[in-house]
Amino acid sequence: MQAIQIHHHGDPLLLTQCADLSVTDEDILIAVKVAGVNPVDTYIAAGSNGYTATFPHTPGKDAAGVIAALGSKVTGFKVGQRVYCSGSKTGTSAQFALATPAQVFPLADSLSFEQGACLGTPYATAWRALFIRANCQAGETVFIHGASGGVGLAALQLAKAAGCKVFTSASSEQGRALLQQQGTDLVVNHHDPEHYQSVKEAGAVDIILEMLANQNLGDDLPLLNVNGRVVVIGSRGQVEINPRDLMAKDACVMGIALANASPEQVTLIHEALFAAAEKGDISPVIAKRFELAETTEAHIAVMGSGATGNIVINVQE
Repeated sequence: MQAIQIHHHGDPLLLTQCADLSVTDEDILIAVKVAGVNPVDTYIAAGSNGYTATFPHTPGKDAAGVIAALGSKVTGFKVGQRVYCSGSKTGTSAQFALATPAQVFPLADSLSFEQGACLGTPYATAWRALFIRANCQAGETVFIHGASGGVGLAALQLAKAAGCKVFTSASSEQGRALLQQQGTDLVVNHHDPEHYQSVKEAGAVDIILEMLANQNLGDDLPLLNVNGRVVVIGSRGQVEINPRDLMAKDACVMGIALANASPEQVTLIHEALFAAAEKGDISPVIAKRFELAETTEAHIAVMGSGATGNIVINVQE
């Protein structure tokens, strides 16, 4: 089969002819139609931000496709079934991927393979941030600071479906237009120094989802309502805050790492995403499409500014 492989951190992401994968009794073999690309994939391949890999390494945690083979002890799935994965044993930037049953979920008929490849990391992160970490409730106001990427758009769709008022920010005109199209109640340009004032004038915020905490966290805190919560989804450095902004509002700042989700949380999250897809509450937006041989370009694109949705790699027709 063909797969992207590297043998050291920082190696070029080269398309390689590899041995076919062998299925054990407890594996699911997925014929990958589309692989998702997320910033964490680039961190792992580069060995940055505390991430590492076992070599040879095939990048990618997310994919959608059909089940090609099942281990003899696997139940609840069938060969030919449309599925997506959130994590795998062998990496998803390949024609085939091995995963455990706990990593594989049915793909709703309402979603394409491209959209399914966006669920495992972006939508699961957004759902966990909103409803497990922040305990988001209907009627609350959510500010998604940097909302035009995969996680931000997922959070916007999920929060609106939950009955929340949603404020968003994006740096590009295209990103802000997309957020308006997706139903945001307010969108601001976070490169404009006055954007905090615009959000403040629109009303106090109960929950902030922060994609770049090292730049924004100190200025986020004065926006909070009493008992407000900030969930840090992304950060690329250190930041200085005034703790009195937290004290004055009985507010808190918390982090999220999808890897910390318990098995029970993982089940809850993906059952909720399936139900949301069936109801039409979620619809992943694809910003850019690449071929498997263009994985390097896909990794560059996912780290670029001015996001307008998810990055995917089309692997097989």
